[in-house]
Amino acid sequence: MCALISSDSSLISGAQNKVKKYDVVAFDLDGTLTPSKSPLQPEMATILGRLLLHHKVAVISGAAFPQFQTQFLIHLNCPPESLKNLIILPTNGSNVCVYENSTWDCKQDKPFSVAEKQQIKGALEQAFAAAGFAVPEKTYGPAIEDRATQITFSALGQEAPLEIKKSWDPDHAKRQKIVDALKPLLPEFSARIGGATSIDITRVGIDKAYGLKKVLASLKITPEKMLYIGDELFPDGNDAPATTIGADWLPVTGPEETATFLATFLSA
Repeated sequence: MCALISSDSSLISGAQNKVKKYDVVAFDLDGTLTPSKSPLQPEMATILGRLLLHHKVAVISGAAFPQFQTQFLIHLNCPPESLKNLIILPTNGSNVCVYENSTWDCKQDKPFSVAEKQQIKGALEQAFAAAGFAVPEKTYGPAIEDRATQITFSALGQEAPLEIKKSWDPDHAKRQKIVDALKPLLPEFSARIGGATSIDITRVGIDKAYGLKKVLASLKITPEKMLYIGDELFPDGNDAPATTIGADWLPVTGPEETATFLATFLSA
């Protein structure tokens, strides 16, 4: 069974006892290490650089690898040799990227076919209307993005400002209606609420548990040697599948709390 590490003051007191337990610390990206689609901040970049010196680190998200590059990788504060300890899991682990021979090597699951992509995009348009939502008067970039192994729908567009995204569906209620409308239209696929305004469509079984199991297998370690940190570990949150693999997990409210924990973790 997985174990919840309390996110209150007992977290800090317990960190010293657990610091040597974990071989790998895994993270969600948006809302955990950075604000949604926002650059990694200098404090977090430095803390993660320290963590990479002695621990394996995995970062998993629905984002595609190019988004990881601009949002996360170019801002890391660490020597290149530490990158061998970093595993990037774009599109919920349907893509796994490791640093070898001074470059990122990515291995991707089978991408959607042209017909599958057309089916998904058509269903998304139907579901948005069926859920009772009008097309927003203003959008920021494309609403539907092809990520090869995943189609992502962002109601306000892929480039919407963070403050606008935060206020559109803070309780997930709007997107849950869309997901409910999608299920009968796409029974052979999986639809899951993603970032601040997004819905990720993947093949059945592709979620954060799927990606994290790949990490465990590649490192040949047991789940109790992993700690997962995310901001949506509540039931039906996009991090919730991580609680099913037998690893310890820590809910945080945002990057600031993640940084506070890691600073204590590293000083233990």
